[in-house]
Amino acid sequence: MEVVPSIESYAGPKDKHTWLKWTIAALVAILNGYAAVMMYASGEWVFALLDLVVVSVGLYVFMNKKTYAHRYIFPGVAGMVVFIIFPLAYTIGIAFTNYSGSNLLSLEQARDYHLKKSYKVAGGEFDFTLLGGENNQFQLLLKQDDQAFISQPLTLMNNKARELAVREGRVQDAVQVVQLQPLAEEAVDKVAPIRAIVDHRTHLSALDLVLPEGGIHLTLSSLRKFAAQKQQYTRLMDGAVLKSGVVIKDSNLLRDTQTGELMLPNGDTGFYQYIDEQGQFVGKGMAPGFVVSVGWKNFVRIMTDPGIQGPFMQIFVWTVIFSAGSVGFTLAIGMVMACLVQWEQLRGRGFYRVMLILPYAIPAFISILVFKGLFNQNFGEINLFLEAAFGIKPDWYTTPFLAKVMILIVNTWLGYPYMMILCMGLLKAIPDDLYEASAMDGAGPVQNFFKITVPLLMKPLTPLLIASFAFNFNNFVLIQLLTNGAPDIIGASTPAGTTDLLVNYTYRIAFQGSGGQDYGLASAIATAIFLIVGALALLNLKLSKADKQQ
Repeated sequence: MEVVPSIESYAGPKDKHTWLKWTIAALVAILNGYAAVMMYASGEWVFALLDLVVVSVGLYVFMNKKTYAHRYIFPGVAGMVVFIIFPLAYTIGIAFTNYSGSNLLSLEQARDYHLKKSYKVAGGEFDFTLLGGENNQFQLLLKQDDQAFISQPLTLMNNKARELAVREGRVQDAVQVVQLQPLAEEAVDKVAPIRAIVDHRTHLSALDLVLPEGGIHLTLSSLRKFAAQKQQYTRLMDGAVLKSGVVIKDSNLLRDTQTGELMLPNGDTGFYQYIDEQGQFVGKGMAPGFVVSVGWKNFVRIMTDPGIQGPFMQIFVWTVIFSAGSVGFTLAIGMVMACLVQWEQLRGRGFYRVMLILPYAIPAFISILVFKGLFNQNFGEINLFLEAAFGIKPDWYTTPFLAKVMILIVNTWLGYPYMMILCMGLLKAIPDDLYEASAMDGAGPVQNFFKITVPLLMKPLTPLLIASFAFNFNNFVLIQLLTNGAPDIIGASTPAGTTDLLVNYTYRIAFQGSGGQDYGLASAIATAIFLIVGALALLNLKLSKADKQQ
């Protein structure tokens, strides 16, 4: 009778130091909890959730004996989640928002930014000096013309200590009122250096100095001055009733203290805007903006906006042509070279093999920069040769067609050694009997190449060719270093070049937009690229299954 081992037998070896294991797990859990709380407090709740999920699952897998076998695959799965699935999901999520260079903040952050705005009022500016410094005890000495005022000794915290105390809740992030008194005699404390002001600037900014006469309030305006300032906006927590009778119940409502106008966050544009007596938005939005959901707006822009649709389709067609052309040229040259270096009658095959593989051994960015110099319109060796031999001097970087030809030439040089190596290995798997039989039938080398070699190589090469196509589809480095997308497409509403691939087009929209970086639109294009590459992967899978069935 066969003895079937129990599940407990696969639970792994017994731990001799259980206390040590649980201690380490507890420390990891505590540190992870602290990190998650800090990320959530800073507004990064998505990363906090990711951290909690990954670490919690990891602790469960490594601490539970029933999941002993999963310990070996968990690091790979966790890496895939953190570095592949999460960035992909995050990118897709951004594609449905207005996230851009002008809409970076949350609603709360945008509101707090406006509440920190101030303007100067009557009362003038006062030069101030920081006195003392022992045990963080300071006095503020303010002077204006023949007037001088001094504060009582204050305990000031440096910037790091202040921020930590506010974060931990030991100190309220509120204005500290300080009463000033006329200076009766010369100050005896020594003047603190400017470095002390810089180190305590955060706490100094939270001080509200009140003059003894008139009740004028002074706040820090620079490293050497306090000025009479007022808060430009005030928050109306309970809302307000407009003159027309319209009731606004929004805790984010702000009032302009200078004009008395009201301002509300616009959920459609992602900006604070002034409202009229009817509660309707008027005027332009007030920067900075906040992130809001825009639904399918970014995807609709790709399909309907002429300034985006035209360049997108043009770049998409060129991307397909570039990928297919690169695969075709590198395959043709690589296969021919592989057959030549495998020819037994060729002397010095080892030398030729090394020299032909050499471009694959040199870093790609170095070869690209070398070719960038070779194709230089005025001083490049290629143009010097063409001018001397044929009297022509092509504009490689300014003519769209020639720029694309140049890119294909460079990419063919970079890619053919890979195809040659693949073909060299596959050629050894072809039986010599086939070539001997064809020779008896009177076939020549050319017929053998097209009738025997190519058909037998294409079947195992097909999945690799599809993978190469997908790689060239996202060949960012080549375009970025060689042409940077130039020449530009005329009439495009977004940064776009005739030699841009979709991935370069996405990068330029995200980081090089003249009107502000548009991360939402770039994420929508990146999502489209993902779908295309995913379709290529499915095609590769289907072709592989078809080969197995045959």
